[in-house]
Amino acid sequence: MKEFDLEALSDFDGKNGKPVYIAHGGKVYDVSQSGLWEGGLHMNRHHAGRDLSSEFPAAPHDEEVFERYPQVGVLAKKTEPQRSMPAFVSALVDRFPFLERHPHPMTVHFPIVFLLSVAFFNILYLFTGIVSLETTAFHCLIGGILFLPVGIVTGFFTWWLNYLAKPMKPVVWKIVLSGVLVVLGAGVLFWRIADPGILNNCGPARIVYLLITLSFAPLVSLIGYLGAGLTFPVRKK
Repeated sequence: MKEFDLEALSDFDGKNGKPVYIAHGGKVYDVSQSGLWEGGLHMNRHHAGRDLSSEFPAAPHDEEVFERYPQVGVLAKKTEPQRSMPAFVSALVDRFPFLERHPHPMTVHFPIVFLLSVAFFNILYLFTGIVSLETTAFHCLIGGILFLPVGIVTGFFTWWLNYLAKPMKPVVWKIVLSGVLVVLGAGVLFWRIADPGILNNCGPARIVYLLITLSFAPLVSLIGYLGAGLTFPVRKK
């Protein structure tokens, strides 16, 4: 049976009429006849010509799906230098494979929801005058700031684990924008603590405070869009 290394496998990516090969568990399969792999892209997320072993745990089906397709080879053992991973991290990832893909997408939803809610409840308060709505906005702000470091740390972990921390334009922009979000969020939080009645003032301070909280929406949306582009790449036509 033919042996493929990762470079050889990458040539069978399904583009320009090429066969569609994927690897899993050390075996290489030809999935060219599958309508779900048209053009070498599966579910707008998984690319052909790659070893998908680490991505398979997130799939909604089991390994029996490979019985439908012919095995055309085996995947050669990696000989290139591997990233240095502490033993306890390696053991943890082997024990819980979901750690390779899921921690960041899971934890990042918390700061996104909390920070989007700040401006929403503040605006409701200004329209209704219900004090509890402004208090809710304050609590959401606290939640967003508390979960931001968690999302950032898991993001760095995923970047290092899956991409060897290589400079990537989307990741670099995510880091920059996340830094801006941390500064703005922490600044607004301390401002609100120092002046609990900031939204009751009629001066420019209230406008600036509100505008900063409104800026959370485009910031978290852009950060989320860049992250989604890595997980669900846009298919070029």
